[in-house]
Amino acid sequence: NTLGHKVIGYPVRINHVRYQRNFFYFNLCFVFDSWSRTVQYEAVVKKLSEYLLMMEEEGSFLSNAENNSNICNLLACILRDLNQRQVATIVEGDTTIYLKIGRLKSDPPVVQDHQVPLLCRGFEDTELDSWDLTTQQVLPFINGINHVARIAAEADVENQLVKSCIQNLVYYGVMQLLPLLKYSNVYMCTRELQKLTRDRSLADECRKYVQLQHAEKVDTTVRLPSLFNILQLYSQMTHGVTLRSLCQRLCPRDNNIDERKLVSFGLQHNLIRCINKYPIYTGSIPTPKHKLYTGLNSLDEICCKTGLSPSRIEQEIDMDSNVTVIWK
Repeated sequence: NTLGHKVIGYPVRINHVRYQRNFFYFNLCFVFDSWSRTVQYEAVVKKLSEYLLMMEEEGSFLSNAENNSNICNLLACILRDLNQRQVATIVEGDTTIYLKIGRLKSDPPVVQDHQVPLLCRGFEDTELDSWDLTTQQVLPFINGINHVARIAAEADVENQLVKSCIQNLVYYGVMQLLPLLKYSNVYMCTRELQKLTRDRSLADECRKYVQLQHAEKVDTTVRLPSLFNILQLYSQMTHGVTLRSLCQRLCPRDNNIDERKLVSFGLQHNLIRCINKYPIYTGSIPTPKHKLYTGLNSLDEICCKTGLSPSRIEQEIDMDSNVTVIWK
């Protein structure tokens, strides 16, 4: 930063006997307001500098004083186009310069052991060979049901490496993270559930997605579950109603509905949300097992960290008068 502005540049040195001192320096700079976030421009500055380097090596574009006016016009055109359209395509002699300001994304979320990765729509049928080696090893175990810790164990890949792989895929919009599915979970429908009655394509997609796996072996036009049965299940999801009790009461599999896929589809499209348990230890001296009961760790996180089943932890919580549970 200098004089109320932020300057980013990419200095270049060219060594050659044709120059007076056997080398030539130039430094292309972009100037911004001091408060601007400029990370998305760094690649543009580097790329434009490489174009100028190539033009100098091929035709002395920068060092030849006769090109001074061309340089000014070139930079003015790039400045105008990047400010107005975030892209610039400039023809200078035999060189065509292509520049584009990339869309700045927020940092990807931290991937937790208890989260469930799922490929986004449109990437399910991508050839396995087109992914990097780590993704190729991990991808067969990503099914919308397995959580990160289980994927790492079954794929025999180091846990942190799996998290980095999934985090990268989430950042580029290839994958999304869902809560761990348990039959003791409580889900609640959102206002977005109305979309199923208004959006015919979404409703058809839902009916195909939530059908039982074996239904694909027969006539799917007959076996597809009805929208009425799907909406009935979603609408009954509310506080105090676990997925287990809902299945026992409405028997979704009798209507060719896979309740796990039903939950997965609802979470993907924000039709429902998961209400998690957060245990808090209220006693004076916590034991080692109570150190996770801070109110910041959900039951899913505690299960993954301890390796215990949800029913086991819930049983311990119910028997401990010093532990209070918050639902949120």
